[in-house]
Amino acid sequence: MTSWTADQPIVRIHDVHKSYGHIEVLKGISMNIMKGEVVCIIGPSGSGKSTLIRCINALNDIQQGSIQVEGQEVHDPKLDKLALRRKVGIVFQQYNLFPHKTALQNVMMAPIKVLKEKPAEVEARARSLLKKVRLEGKENQYPGELSGGQQQRVAIARSLAMQPDVMLFDEVTAALDPETVKEVLVTIKDLAAEGMTCILVTHEMNFAREVADHVYFTDKGLIVEDGPPEVLFTNAKDPRTRSFLNQLL
Repeated sequence: MTSWTADQPIVRIHDVHKSYGHIEVLKGISMNIMKGEVVCIIGPSGSGKSTLIRCINALNDIQQGSIQVEGQEVHDPKLDKLALRRKVGIVFQQYNLFPHKTALQNVMMAPIKVLKEKPAEVEARARSLLKKVRLEGKENQYPGELSGGQQQRVAIARSLAMQPDVMLFDEVTAALDPETVKEVLVTIKDLAAEGMTCILVTHEMNFAREVADHVYFTDKGLIVEDGPPEVLFTNAKDPRTRSFLNQLL
């Protein structure tokens, strides 16, 4: 049993290194995320952002360091990965919905199949979640009948159906048309406002500035600079941070 309490970081990342062969992608990343905090990770492509997100719920292994969620070591071989992934939901750039299942069925699937919950209870929760992500009335539509933004919101509802304590978002708007980006960001903003712990890899700088409690700028596998958005976006100290932000703001 862990002795984690809510006044300690819900996610604790310490000196994490990750390599693919001879290529070191993460070179000693450390960060602490408190319960209810919204953290945005920004930086150029290839800086290790998505790799870090995937390491947090053990989709990627690590060579060195420690990642703890609620006091449990994520990369402990004895840890039940299913229990971890129930605590830590993840939404990817690609929606990965089952095309032959309706929106409602996609959201209901994991709690019934994986957690063996009662279908009636799961259906009530799934309907409520689809309403939360502004898809009421779309329950019986198939992914092919929905826009990209709507499919991504189904993917968010599907992840929330497992009732996680932490949500990871890996560039969830990158594959969307500009007009559908906003509806997905509004959904994430609502979750953050409700107190969900969120860790986002994003290229949406204005969104990061608006919702984040803390922003980390990464480059070449390192955290170059971090701070509250009002400091990082207006008074970045490192020239690499300033150069990156100048290109996007």
